[in-house]
Amino acid sequence: MSDASSWREVLADVTAALGDEREARFVCEHAAGLDATEFNEALGDAVTQRMGLHVQNMVGRRLGGEPLQYVLGRWAFRHLDLLVDRRVLIPRPETELVAEAALEFASVARPTRVVVDLGTGSGAIGLSLAQELPLTGTTVWLTDASPDALDVARANVAGIGRAGANVRIVEGDWYAALPESLRGTVDVIVANPPYIAQDDTAVEPSVVGYEPHTALFADDNGLAALRTIIGGARHWLNENGTIVLEIGHRQGIVIRDMLDAAGLRDVSIRRDLAGHDRIAVARA
Repeated sequence: MSDASSWREVLADVTAALGDEREARFVCEHAAGLDATEFNEALGDAVTQRMGLHVQNMVGRRLGGEPLQYVLGRWAFRHLDLLVDRRVLIPRPETELVAEAALEFASVARPTRVVVDLGTGSGAIGLSLAQELPLTGTTVWLTDASPDALDVARANVAGIGRAGANVRIVEGDWYAALPESLRGTVDVIVANPPYIAQDDTAVEPSVVGYEPHTALFADDNGLAALRTIIGGARHWLNENGTIVLEIGHRQGIVIRDMLDAAGLRDVSIRRDLAGHDRIAVARA
């Protein structure tokens, strides 16, 4: 990369290096500090030395196997642009469907609504709900046992503007983080807990190598965290409350049985865009 390189030339070089034009554009747009439209208009502009070094650093990290989302330090989730790094899971499209399902139930609560996002990580689900629900009468609790994850969530609160005033962040293990005053008052409990079995060998190497294991893997064949969350749901939900859970694609039957056994009703298992079981929903 020469000092006189244009963004068009750099984009071609990065595309050749990564073998993926879409990823190359993400890298170049991020280094340039431009959105897609602005970047197209700047293709003929010269790349500064600082920007060129930034591109080289990101390309090196990506070629080393680091996920693109961590290389960029940000990723889109529904209407949010989230800070993400190795302290939290990478937001995924199937989790957007979980947020959509939680929004479906939270939006009909009147005149106020209380939502709890257990194990929030980056805050993706809870902050999406805080942003998309009515500004008046909404309270969203974000919990996580990891103080590092909560630091990321706090940084992302700024991205939802005025709705951030409706967000409460508390550290603790699942329901233990919540104040006792919330018992029996919650309209929606939503969670994307760890649900991968500890010995699952089908997980992609980049996931195992970079994403936080405590947010991915659970004991009891991947069911331990789900069992805890389901077991406590009736104590925290109000009489019309709903629980929405992201689950593994082979866990639909067992999770349905667990929800039934916990005394929850109207149990349903929804599928993701690939047709896999992915979302469990039940009412108190």
